Amino acid sequence: MKKILVTGGAGFIGSSFLRYLLREHDDVRVVNYDKLTYCGNLENLRDIEKDPRYSFVKGDICDMEQVLEALGDDTDVVVNYAAESHVDRSVLDPTVFVSNNVLGTQVMLEACRRREVPRFHQISTDEVFGEIGLDEDRAFKEGDVYLPKSPYSASKAASNHVVRAYHHTFGLPVTISYCCNNYGPYQFPEKLIPLFVTNAMEDRPLPLFRSSQNTREWIHADDHSAAVDVILERGRMGESYNIGTGVERSVEQITDLILDILGKPSSLKTYVPDRPGHDSRYLVDSTKIRTELGWEPKIGFNEGIRQTVEWYRGNPDWWQRVKSGAYQDYYRQYYSETLKDEAVRTTV
Repeated sequence: MKKILVTGGAGFIGSSFLRYLLREHDDVRVVNYDKLTYCGNLENLRDIEKDPRYSFVKGDICDMEQVLEALGDDTDVVVNYAAESHVDRSVLDPTVFVSNNVLGTQVMLEACRRREVPRFHQISTDEVFGEIGLDEDRAFKEGDVYLPKSPYSASKAASNHVVRAYHHTFGLPVTISYCCNNYGPYQFPEKLIPLFVTNAMEDRPLPLFRSSQNTREWIHADDHSAAVDVILERGRMGESYNIGTGVERSVEQITDLILDILGKPSSLKTYVPDRPGHDSRYLVDSTKIRTELGWEPKIGFNEGIRQTVEWYRGNPDWWQRVKSGAYQDYYRQYYSETLKDEAVRTTV
């Protein structure tokens, strides 16, 4: 069986990828390597935690010894989802973003080099390319110059440079993917869609930035997972691939759609000042992955948003615990009940 280690697997898109791998492949075993910071939630993986092909290791991507132990001598693929990713948080504390996203990626790369891991894939973001004007007729291409505008996107751009350096200097087999904005079940409710859905269900204000016409390109997390899987199977070493749908929506449009689905009034919309350096628009050209690797998104935006809203409506216990912070107790129970006899696991 192929062993795939996924960093940040207890987060939103990392957990989606783990579920996708186990659902779509019989010949893989997956290791979820996660530090369990504020957005790492083992409840995201309750449906697969008993699968014998799944295992969890609590560890920090910045800790070389922990990483080397988790990799062992039999890891075939590393997919690096682990990252601080919330732009607003990066404005408040840039240091942790540089530490985790840049230095953590370098530690992972060096550990893979020492263990001679055959494949390393870096999950990146379209935000490294900067912004596109609302009236511009263009989209980011893989070879575009990096022009990051926030501490978060700057840290991701820097980490990508380190990935490429390890490929060109040491011959480490790597690929990079730039994805647009993700949505779907299990997303931490500081992000736009889950925050607005859950606030609306509680009849609480929906805080829109004043530049509410700014747009983003959107993809369902399952489509993102499928794209990464295709890159792992058929992507060329040293290459980068944009992952996008071409579907753009403004914050205002998404808010109105959420309110319509939930039958809530527009009076819940509240406008707040923009954050510093708020980008107006992102859009990627995904021609390369479509033509070279044959990937296409399958989940339409309106369908995906309705399914996502229904998931949050049907899982109030999950998002209420996440919003309150009570979900953090779950991994302690997980350790005591699931991992108590496994000495190789790091305990809390």
